[in-house]
Amino acid sequence: MAEYVPLDHPRFHLAERDLFVRRLVADCMTHRCRMHEEDRELLDACCQYGADVDIGERDRILGHAAQLRTLLRPEARNMPWFTPEEHVDPDFPSGRYVRTQKFRGGCVFLAHDGRGCAIHRASIEASWDFHGVKPHVCRLFPLSYTDDTIVVSDDYPDYSCAHDDTAPTMYRVGRDTLAAIFGDDLVVAMDAAEAAVLAAEPARLRVVR
Repeated sequence: MAEYVPLDHPRFHLAERDLFVRRLVADCMTHRCRMHEEDRELLDACCQYGADVDIGERDRILGHAAQLRTLLRPEARNMPWFTPEEHVDPDFPSGRYVRTQKFRGGCVFLAHDGRGCAIHRASIEASWDFHGVKPHVCRLFPLSYTDDTIVVSDDYPDYSCAHDDTAPTMYRVGRDTLAAIFGDDLVVAMDAAEAAVLAAEPARLRVVR
């Protein structure tokens, strides 16, 4: 069962403790993703299910449609990129979201000749800011959130990037993204929670052989 620590923040009151102690490979583009239990390679594994996209993000993605079509495979560039159903959820910035369509076992925005997200690639190649365009759910992963709690995504343990003991913690990897999406006040609160969690951790002694 998940454990939580308090946050001194007006919106988020709790954070899952594992954020501060569990590990995450920081650069997924240099990591050969594997499904952990099945022990099989699946590059960009966390993108295989598609993603929830705020309505505002969807509209801004469509604003870059011309460039994105030049990157996507022909079958993907000409299909609908988002599900038609709009879902109501007050946790999303606009209060509504859709999902990306799937294409050949992954998010439609994986359907290009490189690794990772075509939205992110487009922003790099054309020098525009992906903030507010690339879905914030994707930018945060494996961090996520509910109405008042910062949590770990349920499928985080499924992927090999979660099982590297030399990697930094999830919080340290996602800290700048949390600040960009929710503001510096959240990071101040989470820094304090991190310090409390780590102070309570047993000291890890170096093994001398």
